[in-house]
Amino acid sequence: MVAEEVCALFCFNAATGQPLWRSQVDTGQLPRITPPNSHASSTPAADSERVYLYLSTIGMVAFDSSNGTELWRYAMPKPAYLMDWGAAASPIVYKNSVIFCQDDDLSPFVVALDSKTGKQRWKTRREEMLAGYAVPIICETEGRTDLVLAGSGKLKGYDPDTGKELWTCNTLLRTIMTSPVVRNGVIYLAAQSYGDSSRTLKHALLQWLDTNQDGVLSRAEVPKEFHERFDASDKNKDGILGPEELDTAFQSSGNMAAGGNIIQAVRGGGNGDVTKTHLLWNLDHKTPSNLSSPLLYNERLYIVKSGGLASCYDARNGTVLWERTRLGNLGDYYASPIAADGKVFITGRNGFVLVLQDGPQLNVLFRNDLGEEIIGTPAIADSRLFVRSRENIICISAQSPKPTPAP
Repeated sequence: MVAEEVCALFCFNAATGQPLWRSQVDTGQLPRITPPNSHASSTPAADSERVYLYLSTIGMVAFDSSNGTELWRYAMPKPAYLMDWGAAASPIVYKNSVIFCQDDDLSPFVVALDSKTGKQRWKTRREEMLAGYAVPIICETEGRTDLVLAGSGKLKGYDPDTGKELWTCNTLLRTIMTSPVVRNGVIYLAAQSYGDSSRTLKHALLQWLDTNQDGVLSRAEVPKEFHERFDASDKNKDGILGPEELDTAFQSSGNMAAGGNIIQAVRGGGNGDVTKTHLLWNLDHKTPSNLSSPLLYNERLYIVKSGGLASCYDARNGTVLWERTRLGNLGDYYASPIAADGKVFITGRNGFVLVLQDGPQLNVLFRNDLGEEIIGTPAIADSRLFVRSRENIICISAQSPKPTPAP
């Protein structure tokens, strides 16, 4: 966001940092949101011709990647969140489609748009879901390509060309903010969700919405867009949601997912309910983050969480290599680990980028202080490491940039 109700998309020369173009979008009145989330949290997707940006008050907007000219818009319903978390989902590009999943607390769906025109190819409702932020992934296995989405209680596979649901593995938690990773037809997920396996949404609802702390929810304490859901949950019609009603309020009756911690490997593919056939291994460890996604690198699964604690597992069988070991840098970790050249890069919110030697033992090589708050995950391209801080984009490379010619 560059001004009140104004979002900007910037393009830079990757080798020199020289600005190439800037486009602005008027967002209109922005909804409620909970920090550290912001109204510009969605990561744009791009192909060789266009850049695709999601904004919660507009929908999807496409720009010409060569000059920033706006090409098309696709309007989407504004997402609604019981606890005002706000939008943060990001699109992906698959073949000639832009695919986007909007898992909110009111009307969740996944949609595919024609990347050239913005016209809807298909749209599939995900009525069992609550708010979540997992990025869609593509899984190729058993001679088939599936679109895989992690959401409340369920990992699901869809046909990316039609949106038809193909399979479901019912092993996840209530709230999924981390994204899966995939390799050789196996999908890996590490997630933490509020509460434990015996606690439902009740405790989170009371913590966020019970303004007078009387242990029940009145209609007035619930955002107005959820009043219809409130009325459906108010079984005895007394105008409040008591303890028994809160156990099932706002959730799908067929998907009462709870909280906890999971680290899982699921074989992709299959048809129908694959819960008993495709779950390869599952760990209930207090290791995952609720925000930082896992990294799969050289058959090892790396996980980092706030407090500066890191863990590593053998991805083939879930064997612990090292677990909840301190990295020597306290604080929050929102960025996900990335890897290249036999090294793992872990970025803290306080601006430190830690470099680990990839391997079965923890070996911290460097702790580099960039001096600026970092929320987003760095990116690697063309032998360069790009880090986006709150105020700047930092490029790190072994090669010095070529000087920009004088005008």
